[in-house]
This record gives sequence, C-alpha cells and structure tokens, in this order.
Amino acid sequence: MTLWDLALNFTSQWYWIAPFILAYIGVIITILLDNKNPAKSIAYILLLALVPILGLAVYYFFGRDYRKQRLFSLKGTADSPLIENFWKGNHAEFDKRIEHVEKEVGDLIAPARLIFNQHQGMLTENNRVKLLLNGEQKFPEMFQALEEAKHHIHIEYYIFSYDQVGKKLIDILARKAAEGVEVRIIIDDFGSKRNKKMVKKLSKAKIEIHRFMPVRFVLLAQGNYRDHRKIIVVDGKVGFEGGINIDQRYANNGTNELYWRDTHIRVEGPLVNLLQFQFLLSWQFTAKKNFPFKQPYFGNKFVNPGKATATLVASGPDSSRPHCMEAIVSAINQAKTKIRIVTPYFIPTDQIITALQIAASNGVCVEMILPGKTDSYVVKHASLSFINPLLQSGMKIYFYQKGFVHAKTITFDNQLAIVGTANMDIRSFYINFEIAALIYDKQFCSEVDNSFDEDLKFSRQITLEEWSKRSFKNRLVDSTCRLLTPLL
Repeated sequence: MTLWDLALNFTSQWYWIAPFILAYIGVIITILLDNKNPAKSIAYILLLALVPILGLAVYYFFGRDYRKQRLFSLKGTADSPLIENFWKGNHAEFDKRIEHVEKEVGDLIAPARLIFNQHQGMLTENNRVKLLLNGEQKFPEMFQALEEAKHHIHIEYYIFSYDQVGKKLIDILARKAAEGVEVRIIIDDFGSKRNKKMVKKLSKAKIEIHRFMPVRFVLLAQGNYRDHRKIIVVDGKVGFEGGINIDQRYANNGTNELYWRDTHIRVEGPLVNLLQFQFLLSWQFTAKKNFPFKQPYFGNKFVNPGKATATLVASGPDSSRPHCMEAIVSAINQAKTKIRIVTPYFIPTDQIITALQIAASNGVCVEMILPGKTDSYVVKHASLSFINPLLQSGMKIYFYQKGFVHAKTITFDNQLAIVGTANMDIRSFYINFEIAALIYDKQFCSEVDNSFDEDLKFSRQITLEEWSKRSFKNRLVDSTCRLLTPLL
C-alpha cells in the first residue's frame, strides 16, 4: 500500500470518526453541565470511556433529564395551586397540632415538622391504623372494604396482575360499578402487564382506567419515573397503603414457589383525606380530569376514630427535594434508643449511610433485615457492598431466609413507624413516585416491632468477623456491582 493509499484510508476513516468524537465530547460536556450527583456523572463518563457505543445508548435512553423536566414541570405547575389551597387558612391549626404531639414524642416530631414545613403533609389525629402482614391478611380486608363501597373506589397501583387476585378484584369492581359506584383506576404501564381480557372486562363495566406514563418502547427513558405507589381509597373513609401489589404471589397460597413477606396498612380516619389527595394529583396527571374537592371525596366525618396520629410523605421526580429520604434521615437523627429497618433493596444514599453510622456509634440499637433471596443479582451484590462499614459502626444486620422479604418498614423508639412503598434505595428516593405513612402510635409501633421479632426467627445475623472473611471474588463482584448503583 502506497503512502497516498494510507492517507486516503485515514481520511475516509476520519470522515466517519470525527462526528462521533464531537458527539462524544458534547455528551461529556452535557453530563458535566447537568451538575448531577458527582458519583452518577462519573459513572456515566466511565461507561462512555469503557464502552463508547453502548455508553452513548445508555445515556441517551436513561441519563437525560430533559424528558423528566418536560413531563413533570407541567405536572408540578398543575399540582401547586391544589397543594397551596390545601394549606391556605389552616397553617395555624396544623402548627398547634404539631406542638401538641411534640409534647408526647419529643424530638421524633422532626420528620413530621419537616414534611409540614415543606407543605407535603399535615399531622392528622384520631386515626385507626391496622397492620396487615402479607397478602393473606391484606386481600381479605381489601375485598371486604370494596364490597362495602357506596359511592366511589379509587385504586392506584404499580403492579396490577390479572391473576387469581386480580380477577376477583375486577369482578368486585364490575359489580360495584353496575350498582352505580364510581370506580377510577390508575396502573403503572411499566409495572403492570397489558391484558386484553382485563381491559375488555373493565370497558364493558364502564370503569375508567388510565395507565401512568405509557411505555411505547421499553428502552425509552419512560422506563424511569414510575408510579410505584399502592393506594386504595373507598368512599373517602377507608384507605390502604403499603408494599403489597395486586398479585397472587403475595398471598402465599402455594401458587408461587417463593414465600413473599410484605407489609401493608388499612386506615380509617383523617389520614384517608391525604391518601385521597395524592390520588387526586395522580388522576389529574394521567386522566387529565379532576373530581370535586369536597364530600364525599374529602372531609368525611369518621364515626369510630382511633388513637393514632399520622401523616403522609410523598415524593417523586416532580418533587423539589427527596421528601421520603429526608423524612427517614430526620427520624434516624432523632432516635434515642432503637431503630428497626426492613427493606428489600438497600442502595442507600450518603445521607442515609452517615445517619445510620452516627446513630449506631452513639449507642442507638440499629437493626436491619435484608432479603437472603432476591429478584435482582446486581442489586443484591451492590447492597452487600454497603454492609461492612455499617457493621463496623455497630449495626446489627440480618438476612431473611424464609423467602423474599419485600416489606418497607422502619420503627423508631417505639414511638414512630414508617410504612410505605419506598425502598431504601436511590431509585425510590429520586426516580419513582413513592408514598409512606408516618404513624405516631405506641401500640401500632409495638405491632410492627413484633412482626420484626417474628421475622428474626427466620433470619440469620451477619457478624463483622464473618463478613470480613468473605472471599476476594465475592467482594470484587459486590464492588463492581456497586459502580452501577448511580445508574440503578
């Protein structure tokens, strides 16, 4: 080959390479200018450097925020007047309620005050909150409440399966709709599989169902920003919230090989108004419709009030701040004696890690149950990479062995319990729409702690001595998977 041929060959290659390099440089500059979390920025840049073409594809589909800004700036604009009106004229009353509860719980009022000051939730009194363990307890309670509906049924779920549980639920909804009960359903389009039979049956019953952010192509960034909430409101008087989806695997009736351990709550009282309000915001976003901000949707009188004081914290990609995470960090910082955590996915932020380490180092008994069996290899090993420093701080960590623990609960000093949909991970704190109830009630906290004690019977404690002897191979896999945590 002559020198001229080499030059022509180089020129022809450069002709194709130059645009790619310019695009490559442009993407890196864009990542830097986005001012994301440094770890996330570095993760994307490393991915681009190590596997350029794949890295560009991953960043194109998952890394850009313009889709999020475009989608949720409109949602936030629409939500703001409703939220402000919700607080207007009542600020003084809500503030007095916080001061009253503070006399009983002391510094643990901090997360409720934080939520209140950010106009994310108000303290409600005289609630009856019932702890529901697994589908075995939740589904019968849910079916009974739906059967008793007189005016409306509102359902918002991440996973709505058309299986044994889903079919029974649809049958009840179709029958109630025929009786004149208003039925509104929101299901996440990524979490819930499309089922023609289910859609046909709902359409025949003239039930409104809307899919949250329809996914037209699975690799699009719309695979992020999912509606991970699980909410049911019946007649504005009874509500359900927690970690259990509409799926028969949670019922542990022998149809699924893996035992699913999860937690939900049934609520009666003013807290139902807050659940209803969150459903209203989601309905307005998905259906582009609204329903009246009045009885019987809101402001109902509750005949048999309970004793629990409670509030809700909700967050999502439309939030100005990670409200769910901040509420948890605030409570960790104020705990004096005991913190008990159950979470299926543990990819914590630096704020969570630091708060847990400080609490444990200060003598607070911090215990956490993680799944011994999980449904994600990468997430599991990434989670394991966080364990060593927590053990060094004095935390007690257990692996649940009976099956897959999917519950998301935390208790603090037998005074505050948090039960919701948010996992202890970056996706729940920053990417998905989540919701959690903060419940101030000693009896309820004792019930959650009792369920923790029961789970410990099927769990194995991990000691620092044992963990430090793990093989080099396992530690390498954990650390490698951890590099992907900013992208998970």
